Amino acid sequence: MWKIILLSTIQCLFLSGGQILLKLATQRTDKFSLTWAFLRSLIAGWQLPASGLCLMAGTALWLYILKHFDFSIAYPITSISYIFGMMAAIFIFHEAVPPTRWIGVILIMGGVALVAK
Repeated sequence: MWKIILLSTIQCLFLSGGQILLKLATQRTDKFSLTWAFLRSLIAGWQLPASGLCLMAGTALWLYILKHFDFSIAYPITSISYIFGMMAAIFIFHEAVPPTRWIGVILIMGGVALVAK
C-alpha cells in the first residue's frame, strides 16, 4: 500500500506543479484573448514549457500506476493534490484560505485514508 501512496504523491506533485506553472505563465501575460500576440507572450516564458514537462511526467507516472494498481484505489488517492493546491495558494500565490476550505480538504483526506485501508 505504501508504494501506491508514494507513487501517487509524486504523481500529484508533478500534476500540481504543472498547474501552478500554468497559472504563473498566464499571470505574466496580458488580458486573455485568442490572438497571436497573447499566445506569443504565453510561450515566451519558461513557465509554459516547464508546465508541459511536469504534466507529461505526471501522466507517464499515472500510466504506470494504472497498469499496476487497482483503479478503485489509485484514483481516489489522487485527491492528495488538493493539499498541494492549498499550499501553493498560500505560499506561492499569497491567497487567504478560509478555514472552511481546510475543513473540506481534511474531510477529503479522511476519505482517502479510508479508501487506502
